[in-house]
Amino acid sequence: MPAIRILPNADYCPQGQTIEAPAGTSVCEALLDNGIAIEHACEMSCACTTCHVIVQAGGDSLGEIDEAEEDLLDRAWGLTPTSRLSCQAILSNQDITIEIPKYTINHARENH
Repeated sequence: MPAIRILPNADYCPQGQTIEAPAGTSVCEALLDNGIAIEHACEMSCACTTCHVIVQAGGDSLGEIDEAEEDLLDRAWGLTPTSRLSCQAILSNQDITIEIPKYTINHARENH
């Protein structure tokens, strides 16, 4: 199973963490399944940017980015060349390292 290394984030994962998830799982699902309550206001339907992550390593192994995801990412806070929507980033068999940005476009956190 591939590992996801999450860099420290004061709100979601203060000490950082490494989790594992089966290949074929979205990064968002893997985070949620492991108690990391990343925002996902559109319920993982690729309709918002609240689950935005920055892939620091292993990004080439994730599923291809499509036009809908690229268009949405243009609205993400703190966009970088390695930004992905975690609901659309599908794990392969390679480990990845991600950073959860400090802010999202939401003014308030959703209660999921």
